[in-house]
Amino acid sequence: MKISLKITFFFLLSILLNPQIMHAQEKIKIGLLIPLSGNNSNIGKSILQSSRLAINKIDNPNIEILPKDTKNNPVETLNAAKDLKSKGVKIVIGPVFNNNLLYLDELSEMVFLSLTNKNIKNPKNVISAGINASSQIKTIMKFKKMKNINKTIFLIPNNSFKNEIENAISNSKIKLKHIHIYETNPTKLTQQIEKITMYNIRKQNVLDEIKRLENSDEENKEKKIKNLEKRDTLGGINFDSIIVSDFDESLKSVLTSFLYTDVSPKRVHYISLNQWFDESLLKEKSLQPIYFPSINKQNFDNFIYEYNDVYDEYPNQISFLSYDLMGLVYYLIFKNNFEIDENIFYKKNQFKGKVGIFEINKNRINHILNFYKVENNQFKKIF
Repeated sequence: MKISLKITFFFLLSILLNPQIMHAQEKIKIGLLIPLSGNNSNIGKSILQSSRLAINKIDNPNIEILPKDTKNNPVETLNAAKDLKSKGVKIVIGPVFNNNLLYLDELSEMVFLSLTNKNIKNPKNVISAGINASSQIKTIMKFKKMKNINKTIFLIPNNSFKNEIENAISNSKIKLKHIHIYETNPTKLTQQIEKITMYNIRKQNVLDEIKRLENSDEENKEKKIKNLEKRDTLGGINFDSIIVSDFDESLKSVLTSFLYTDVSPKRVHYISLNQWFDESLLKEKSLQPIYFPSINKQNFDNFIYEYNDVYDEYPNQISFLSYDLMGLVYYLIFKNNFEIDENIFYKKNQFKGKVGIFEINKNRINHILNFYKVENNQFKKIF
């Protein structure tokens, strides 16, 4: 039975925590596998502090979180997980990074809610809780339908995330005109975008038309020639939108290459994946509007404010997920009469948290996301 949760995260918790309906007397132990040392210790610290924020909101003395350092190493992660198992932990939030999942299938009786957004080749006892590509593409499909966008090209960088994107495209059955795998090297990238947009042909069209007019007897041909001389290209393009599965400066580089080939956001829709409200995009006026699926911005801003108010620092983006996962785990345990087993993630459920709506079914988590555009120095919510 699909349970649609229509109330907010905090209101839900206030109901669940009513002493008259509490049944659990033993400790509810939730493990945390996070990097607490090394180069990524700041991420681990932020996740730990966000988890404590969530626990404070739940305000149930029977809940205990047990953090362990993965040291961003798969062997250390396994050892830490074994230590958690010895303490009676059955559900773990983490690890953060996909490479640390390698040996966790040895602990088949435990469930790991990894913060990775990769789904391919994960151990069976690992549930990816990150904002995965499938969730994002499904949201983009909704936008395409809304705007009657029918000729979309999808650009995928040739990197370690390529297979994940291709798998999500296949599973979502999104209708695309073409898929292009591009190299991130700037010179190669420019050449590829020129080919995709038929830039050289459209550029030559301008020269050919000027030459034709010069040899013609058309009226006002001088004026027409002057207008053509102001143009870089002439001719149509065979797509109405582009989806670029990239981020940060790489995303800007791709979109700038389209702009260079005279394919501006005024001619086609520029769409990307979740950008976590990267404020540097607000400065890129020539590339706007840029559209992207995302978590709920207002909730994200409220979380940042609350986190900063408590810890006097700003959280890592990933820790926003861990905050919700604490609430999700507690909610599912409550629905399961405080019995902790792998079945709580197998039943079909919906949970509304700060990130948005989690859909849980057969040990998979997908997110129902919002959709935004960057324009006029702000992030505007589309739906």
